[in-house]
Amino acid sequence: MADDTSKLNAGNRRGAFRLLFFSLMAVGAGNTMLITAVLPLLVRRLELPAWTAGAIFSLSAFLWVVMSPYWGNKSNKWGRRRVAAMGMFGFTVSMVLFGSIGAISMMGLITYWPLVFFLLLSSRSLFGVFGSGTNPAAQAYVADRTAPSKRTEEIATLTSGFTFGTAIGPSLAGVLIDQVHLLAPVFVIAAIALTIGLCIWIYLPENRQPEIKKVDTPEGKGLWRNPGVMPFLIYGVGLSLVSGIILQTFPYFMLDRLQDVGYLAEPSETNKNPGAQELGIVMTLGALATLTAQLALIPRLKLSPKALMVSGSVLLIMSALLTVSIPSLAVFGVAQIFYGIGQGFSRPGFTSGASLAVGTTLQGNVAGLVTAANGMGFVASPVFGLWAYENIHPYFPFLFSAVLLVLMGVFAFFRATATYNEADEEADTETD
Repeated sequence: MADDTSKLNAGNRRGAFRLLFFSLMAVGAGNTMLITAVLPLLVRRLELPAWTAGAIFSLSAFLWVVMSPYWGNKSNKWGRRRVAAMGMFGFTVSMVLFGSIGAISMMGLITYWPLVFFLLLSSRSLFGVFGSGTNPAAQAYVADRTAPSKRTEEIATLTSGFTFGTAIGPSLAGVLIDQVHLLAPVFVIAAIALTIGLCIWIYLPENRQPEIKKVDTPEGKGLWRNPGVMPFLIYGVGLSLVSGIILQTFPYFMLDRLQDVGYLAEPSETNKNPGAQELGIVMTLGALATLTAQLALIPRLKLSPKALMVSGSVLLIMSALLTVSIPSLAVFGVAQIFYGIGQGFSRPGFTSGASLAVGTTLQGNVAGLVTAANGMGFVASPVFGLWAYENIHPYFPFLFSAVLLVLMGVFAFFRATATYNEADEEADTETD
């Protein structure tokens, strides 16, 4: 697919990619701040049931799954810039409302916990509806302007923006929580997201609408049923389920285990959030490992999408098993490093594989499906994560994830094969 940006030089194209990198960075930082730092502590401070944290993300994930293909389609008609900017604005509104409701509740102005839960749930849901537009639009924008032979590397670089956000998110949240307020990270990232959204709207080069093509397989079943695309989407759903389980459960597991062995003190007037800094450090290690995998290892190793998916599954299995081994800060840190590298391989692997399985005019559509797959597992993850953690056994979420990852690795080995006609697309995409 070519638009007027094909007349730009490589430096301008790289600047456009960098702007989208920062947009995903803001989304990654905001999500990780909420999942690993703000929400667990807020739920405990407000004395909400632990399952409410999972439910808040579950509904948002469900809306993300429903709306991502819609926004991917709309980016074909309205342009990538408009949809990407709209996603950032939706993210901003969601975070501001979430932080405001949390602040009002902490002040004691709302004491009925079901109402607090409903308001937090509603504010976060806005991200699922509108914030889901940025990721498919950004991925499609990069895929539009990248040769197939370089798409895995470029998509890995783009998604490393999300990873970089997850790297700085926990540490930034820990500092802001300690020095300012529990909800300070929410408002800080909202301001950053608003600024980036305005920059996308004003500066992202896109001077005419992308091409539009009806999305149907020869059997008329829809793009997601395409045999070249479906295996990558199935793997992506499994990966999102594992990610949701571990991201939502790991903070509680780590804090509880460290308190059990006496490493962390009980909450007090002088330290209302014990473990916030330790949790931030460990989660940052994992995010930095993902960043290293995407920016350093993938460009050098030149692995195929299948190889990335299989090796990523193996590393994630090692992480899950290590997490439940020895309750020490060092072990949790190493487990998160394995988790980070595994994510750094797996996610670009299935994302680029799905992109390579279709032609240039379907990049917006397949990007929407990939973004939906990234959120689909979060719909069910509270059941296998926090609910199972409280009602079955604390080890269950991690052992379940390990078994699922074994099946995913085997499935990827036999079914994940990206096919594309490089000769047909090389000249079209290299001109940017």
